[in-house]
Amino acid sequence: MEKTIEDPPTSAVLLDRCHFSQVIFNSVEKFYVPGGDITCYYTFAEHFIPRRKDWIGIFRVGWKTTREYYTFMWVALPSDINNKSAKQQEVQFKAYYLPKDDEYYQFCYVDQDGVVRGASIPFQFRPESEEDILVVTTKEELETLQSINKKLEQKVKEQKTCWETELLQLKEHNQKVSSENEKMGIRVDQLQAQLSTQEKEMEKLVQGDQDKAEQLEHLKKENDQLFFSLTEQREQQKKLQQIVEDMKQKETTAAKKQQELMDENFDLSRRLSENKIICDVLQREKERMERENDLLKKENSRLLSYMGLDFDSLPCQVPTSDQGGAGQNPGLVYGNPYSGIQESSAPSLLSIKKCFTCKSDFADEICDHTLEQQQMQTLCLNCPICDKTFPAREKQIFEDHVFCHSL
Repeated sequence: MEKTIEDPPTSAVLLDRCHFSQVIFNSVEKFYVPGGDITCYYTFAEHFIPRRKDWIGIFRVGWKTTREYYTFMWVALPSDINNKSAKQQEVQFKAYYLPKDDEYYQFCYVDQDGVVRGASIPFQFRPESEEDILVVTTKEELETLQSINKKLEQKVKEQKTCWETELLQLKEHNQKVSSENEKMGIRVDQLQAQLSTQEKEMEKLVQGDQDKAEQLEHLKKENDQLFFSLTEQREQQKKLQQIVEDMKQKETTAAKKQQELMDENFDLSRRLSENKIICDVLQREKERMERENDLLKKENSRLLSYMGLDFDSLPCQVPTSDQGGAGQNPGLVYGNPYSGIQESSAPSLLSIKKCFTCKSDFADEICDHTLEQQQMQTLCLNCPICDKTFPAREKQIFEDHVFCHSL
């Protein structure tokens, strides 16, 4: 196994509070040759239960806290944790992560709370040397070695005395530190309580942030839906605007056509009024001519009675000019009474007429009085509705007047 990126759980627990007897390391060599992998063998005590975040580290001898590890490996949990029988476990350290100096090191088992549960005997990382080979020496060399050994023992005693003094001092210092740690423990408990309260508040804030994030996400979705709906409405508005433009164009075209139809209708109305006026004038002229014709018939009858002739007894044919009055009509018993009458410069009796209006005689078709009336009617324009008279030169005013009656 290679070294993982995640750091192991550590603590500042002192040595006198560690439980080194719960994990026992087996087959630990005095030294290991550098450049090779090493295997660490260990067994658990009867009541010890390993956990997932437990780890084994290599520490330099003299370490104070579990944070001073050189390298570590995670512990593999046994297949049967509840089995109380001691079974040897092992973990392998790769050569790449091992120390390169010749200092003394030891294996330490640390649980997931950062507490040391077991430690091995010290060992070194160095190659084999001649000192590790059994050498046969002479008696003199043995005596020399014994004297050297006595001197070394003396030095060791002196060093041991010095170490015991330092150990007492360290114990006293440790007691002071322990009392301070107890005080600090109370303070730590208070800080932990505050920290727990702050963690709860932080969880509430995180939960609130999550709720706000969910609300924000919901608002974003609603915003996207509104934006999509707004886009559709804008497209529909553009389509409606295009339809309105088309309707306006059609309306403009229809208005133009309506105006043309109105102009055409006005023109037709004007022409109809003019035709009606002409028709009324012609009708009046016809009635006038019929009246004149009746008058002429009456005048003719009066003249015939004045001459002693009956109008019904007159022949149907009148001699033509090419007969010259010489021949007689064989169909007449007594002959043509007008055959003896010759044309002269003086008007004949049949050609003399009398006007009933002015009581004057006239030889022509129309008397002077009727001729003046015809000239006056020709020079004037009479309204067929209200009989108002307009001079012939005011024809436009006459047409406008008649058109006002149609409105």
